[in-house]
Amino acid sequence: MPVKPARIGKSRLGAAVEIVRAIALDTIAAAARASRVGRVIVVTGDAELVAGLADAGVAVEVVDDEPPRGLEGAIRAGLDRADPSHPRAVLLGDLPSLDPRELDDALLAAAAHPRAFVPDAEGTGTSLVTALAGVELMESFGADSAGRHRDLGLVELTAPATSGLRRDVDTPDQLRAVAARGIGRFTRAALASAAHVGGE
Repeated sequence: MPVKPARIGKSRLGAAVEIVRAIALDTIAAAARASRVGRVIVVTGDAELVAGLADAGVAVEVVDDEPPRGLEGAIRAGLDRADPSHPRAVLLGDLPSLDPRELDDALLAAAAHPRAFVPDAEGTGTSLVTALAGVELMESFGADSAGRHRDLGLVELTAPATSGLRRDVDTPDQLRAVAARGIGRFTRAALASAAHVGGE
């Protein structure tokens, strides 16, 4: 999981760093609770995020990303730590309404394909890319990544548009939508704190 430091991540969201960091915390915590996930490797230069994970008892392996390598470099750094004799996946860290069972369902479906991906709710981006044991993981994240992943031959996995695995948060409207659906405790607390401060 590549995660930018909250101070430089999610510029389009325009949210406080506490909210940006909470979104990542909820995504990572959900991945760590998924029964089909053996290891969670987080590549980040956000020391406060790492401390928050430790305080919450979320067991992950951390690869330092300071100075930042960029998304591609961070993904490669995480994959270098992963065991290629096991299935691997890259999950982006902006899914605050992710339920561990949704990730388990996607990983179970991915087990039938050498390489697969899950598009975001809009169908243009990507939230998850997978590869089976012994298969090189191929990814092309960024704008319009879903089309590029199809072109690379990855199998598109079906999941409801309402699934938390497809509800990435890049804009205030997307954050409001997932908040109405239900979000993790870190994001919920951060939003409540921001609303309290704003109302004072």
